[in-house]
Amino acid sequence: MTGRGGMNRGGPRAWQRMLSGRRLDLLDPQPGDIAIEDIAHGLARVARWNGQTLGDHAYSVAQHALLVESITRARMPAWPRQWLLATLLHDAPEYVIGDLISPFKQAIGFDYKAFEIRLLEAIHQRFGLPATLPAEIAAEIKAADRIAAYYEATRLAGFQPDEAERYFGSPEAENAGAGSELGRLVEPWPVAVVQAAFLERFEKLAKS
Repeated sequence: MTGRGGMNRGGPRAWQRMLSGRRLDLLDPQPGDIAIEDIAHGLARVARWNGQTLGDHAYSVAQHALLVESITRARMPAWPRQWLLATLLHDAPEYVIGDLISPFKQAIGFDYKAFEIRLLEAIHQRFGLPATLPAEIAAEIKAADRIAAYYEATRLAGFQPDEAERYFGSPEAENAGAGSELGRLVEPWPVAVVQAAFLERFEKLAKS
């Protein structure tokens, strides 16, 4: 039997057992095997910047997701909830694959990216989003992601502003619209706090 992406459902599998009790096939992820509780738990424990950030706590992917969603909401006030939900979940695959820095992703090659995309598509389908986002929506999320990375780099990861601009561009050029939550969200929170905040934001955005 062949599953999504033409993969052989009867072939080799790479299972990951989740605390919810679900088992996720990493090579052929299925929407029904995905739970937001597992995503929140994992992302709250995955460190951005390989953990090389200031503060008593690691700056987690879950908090980064909250920051990107906040920036997007300020930049795109007319967006419906579904696109803000997609923004919150933009790095959701990292709950099982971790947060690899961009140069390492490039060194691994396209197969890694294909796997990441396949998992994100399953996550989108699980929560009622299109498997593939419209190009203009994906571009706006990417712009907010770069803005968030600039602020994280300069406030947490030891980058000088000119260095961060070379990698991520200028927030001013992007018309950042970061909003009043920026300072609060670029300050690492304890795991339990960020996990709860991520789940709370998800519940608000996932309401029909």
